[in-house]
Amino acid sequence: SVNIVAFGNERDCFSEDNQQPSLIWSYLGGSALISQIDSSLSASHVGNPVFTEYQACVFGNVRLVVHDCPVWDIFYSDWYTSSRLVGGADIIVIKYSVNDKTSFQELKDSYVPMVKKALNHCSVPVIISAVGARKNGVPCTCPLCTSDRRSYVTTSEGVQLAKEFGATYLELHTLNDFYIQKYFGGVLEYFMIQSLNQKSSEKMKKRKKSQKCHRVQPPQLEQPEKMPILKGETSHYNTDLHNLLCCCQCADVAFYSEDLSTAVEAHKIILCSVSHLFMLLFGVKSPTDAHDASIMQLAQNLFAVEVGDPFPLSPRGVPPYVPPVRVVVKDSVFCSCLPDILHFIYSGAFQWERLEEDIKKKLKDPDKTEHVLEKVKCILKTPGKLNSVKDYKSHQIKRLYNTSLRLFFNTPVLADVIFKIQGATVPAHRAVLVARCEVMAAMFNGNYLEASSILVPVYGVSKDTFLSFLEYLYTDSCCPASILQAMSLLICAEMYQVMRLQHICELYIITQLQSMPSRELASTSLSIVSLLKKAKFHNSDCLSTWLLHFIATNYLIFSQKPEFQELSVEERNFVEMHRWPSNLYLKQLADYRNYVHSQKCHCTVM
Repeated sequence: SVNIVAFGNERDCFSEDNQQPSLIWSYLGGSALISQIDSSLSASHVGNPVFTEYQACVFGNVRLVVHDCPVWDIFYSDWYTSSRLVGGADIIVIKYSVNDKTSFQELKDSYVPMVKKALNHCSVPVIISAVGARKNGVPCTCPLCTSDRRSYVTTSEGVQLAKEFGATYLELHTLNDFYIQKYFGGVLEYFMIQSLNQKSSEKMKKRKKSQKCHRVQPPQLEQPEKMPILKGETSHYNTDLHNLLCCCQCADVAFYSEDLSTAVEAHKIILCSVSHLFMLLFGVKSPTDAHDASIMQLAQNLFAVEVGDPFPLSPRGVPPYVPPVRVVVKDSVFCSCLPDILHFIYSGAFQWERLEEDIKKKLKDPDKTEHVLEKVKCILKTPGKLNSVKDYKSHQIKRLYNTSLRLFFNTPVLADVIFKIQGATVPAHRAVLVARCEVMAAMFNGNYLEASSILVPVYGVSKDTFLSFLEYLYTDSCCPASILQAMSLLICAEMYQVMRLQHICELYIITQLQSMPSRELASTSLSIVSLLKKAKFHNSDCLSTWLLHFIATNYLIFSQKPEFQELSVEERNFVEMHRWPSNLYLKQLADYRNYVHSQKCHCTVM
């Protein structure tokens, strides 16, 4: 069979005869070589056909399939179908009207690159057909003609496009019998014969290959057993921080109404991570650092800090026994909605529509609702930038904590605990630690020495590993630099029972080992057996199971290493049972080699 795909519309937009048959249909209907023509429409929308499919017979009994696509939009609306058509084509025809300069320019700039991309360097013959007589009278065939270039497509432009595409260029001044059957048809039939010859040659090669003398075949090597798939754990980062507000652990700020009748507790670091206004209010930034006077003005009009200087210039660490800073909310309407606003902030500041609904239900007054929402927008405002309503839609607001809390990672700003590790100190924030790690929550809120201490020693882990652990707690992400570092971080995560971080480290180790080529795996100094022992000791069952399968799958490599002897009897039995290649295959291969040697099957090609 021969598959032809035609793209483009040969009729210009000013044509008076829109009922004139297309180039493809005119050729199929008038060629003496073609019979049994059948056509059907394929449409993406009713009444809007994407392409017409013709099926016919050519050269007697050769099946001919032609897809005529007059609308180039198929590349945008259905890339899969368009790329499939181009990929299966034996011949491609591109048509355009010489009197539609705009369509030609769009074809040249947008669609020809798409066709090239779909071809993916395949050598398929392409015919570019320029159809129609130019409107200024006698058709111009001079490549050097420069007259009236704006109204029609010149020959030189078409020839240049064909050169860039490596295509055959044809000019069809009218769709009569000469231009269609003898000129266009002759070129098309030449390429059809070339395609059939090529397919026939490939078919003969396959037939000769299948007709070769059947010898005793070597044993088939089966694929190794599939190793267990380790699935990642969904992040509960925003939930952890939202739960911190609900339980009010480690609160260091309390908001009061003006009559001191109500109080809402919160955490400075969470508020400062989403708002420059709170940074000013709690001394993280000084008034001289504020580049937006409106934020400073709102802070003074909306809040009043009762303890110490309302705007201290140098933040200090807050010991655990220091009572929360008291902040009076001067706006009573805003104060009544403060619990909802804090829930919005602690949830990641991305559920804006929900906040709107909650405030509307509480206030039941459009003016007051708009007043409170504007205040919230100003609190979340970036200095020097205007707010617009669309900036606060849920689908456009990004989660703030994992980027903003990074600003407070390993810095003394607002820090209320200091870890001492390997002679160095690492500042941190109890609120974040308690929210993200259950072990630390018990440590800082139970009857332990750490609950009343600012300086907390850390043992059994290096400083770099502990910093990576803290970075995960603050940002919900980690990027180990090596397999060994990932294993150290996994051990630290198991020590503090942070299961998601443990799974991330497991996935990193597996991914790195899977990407190692066999040669590197054979020469590496990294001990896979040692990783297996550590994974088992630290209750990483998924990783230890995967590593056993990994050793069994690469049996020929690991069985030659000294570390292989360190496997336990149980582990050795598992590896031998699941080894690849199996003992049975190696025996069959040895038998085959003996047979070949006994038959003296030497190569006869000299």
